[in-house]
Amino acid sequence: MNAPNPPAISFHNLTLGYGRHKVIQNLNATIPRGALLAVAGANGSGKSTLFKTLAGELRPLGGSFRLHGFGARDLAYLPQRLTLEQNFPLNVQDCVAMGLWQQIGAFGAVSLIQQHRIESALAAVGLADRRYAPLSSLSGGQMQRILFARLLLQDAPVILLDEPFNAVDEQTISALLALVRHWHQQGRTVLAVLHDWQRVSSHFPDVLWLENGTGFLAKTTERFRPRPARQVA
Repeated sequence: MNAPNPPAISFHNLTLGYGRHKVIQNLNATIPRGALLAVAGANGSGKSTLFKTLAGELRPLGGSFRLHGFGARDLAYLPQRLTLEQNFPLNVQDCVAMGLWQQIGAFGAVSLIQQHRIESALAAVGLADRRYAPLSSLSGGQMQRILFARLLLQDAPVILLDEPFNAVDEQTISALLALVRHWHQQGRTVLAVLHDWQRVSSHFPDVLWLENGTGFLAKTTERFRPRPARQVA
């Protein structure tokens, strides 16, 4: 029998919220390293709040969480509704290169090796032929591909995606899901907030379901099912 994967993230009586308003109370769960996990639940159940806390943007109201073997700087985080200013005078390649800022700083020069990594990331998201295109010329799906290319450059062991497929065309969703599967095959831990239950059950073997102020882990193929509906939120 194979030994279980060591933990990547664990929650210990974790309570989250804003001021006196608690959205998650006493959450206890352990996410193993290499998990491909959907985070699902009704609107207001604390999905985005949980990701903001893991990324260090919010502090817990109570309890704690632990990142096993890495720190907050080792997380790659794509927030909900992260938008790029398309009128800013940048081309696609320069915008993707911003994914290296933790490695080279805001004004550091890009090395030859890093330039090759940028080119590989552009190819991986299908934008190699648009590398010099201005941001103003891109569609919403292409802008989301840029954000995924920046995640590729971060080369993080843990990746948090908050509603990464919202308002994106199906062709782009298929391409981005292929990247998610690739990360999973590499042994990275991938957590994604998702609303489409069909997509969860088709592509994510595990789910953290948040409901009534708490949550639990389940296999998407086991007896856990939300009430019949195409959208879980």
